[in-house]
Amino acid sequence: MRPEVRAFVAAGPLPGEHADEEEIARRDAGLRAITAPLTAEEAGALADCFGPDDCYGLAWSLLHLVETGPYPVVTERPDAGAGMWPHRLWLRAVNGGLVTGEEGRDGEGGGGGSFRA
Repeated sequence: MRPEVRAFVAAGPLPGEHADEEEIARRDAGLRAITAPLTAEEAGALADCFGPDDCYGLAWSLLHLVETGPYPVVTERPDAGAGMWPHRLWLRAVNGGLVTGEEGRDGEGGGGGSFRA
C-alpha cells in the first residue's frame, strides 16, 4: 500500500460536517495526495474511511477514488446499518452491471454485506 493511502487510512474515517475548517482542509489535502488508479488493497482500505455524511463533498471524492480500483469493493448488499456510503458503492456497482443484485437505481439494501479487498 502506498504511503499516502496508509496515512489517509491511519487518520480514520472522514469527519462529519461539524468538523473545523483545519480538519476538513487536512483531510482534503490527504485525499488529493492519492492518485488513481488504486490497487484492490488500497480501495478496500479507503472504503472504510467514509464518515457520517458527505463532509462538504470529500466523501464523493473518496467514492470516485475507491471506484478506480480493479473491481467493486462492495460485492454484496450491505447490512441496513452499514451507512449510506457502502450502500451507494453497492448500488453503483449493481447499476453498472459489475455485480448482481435484486435492486438498482435508488433501492435500499438490507441483507448481509462485505467489502472486498
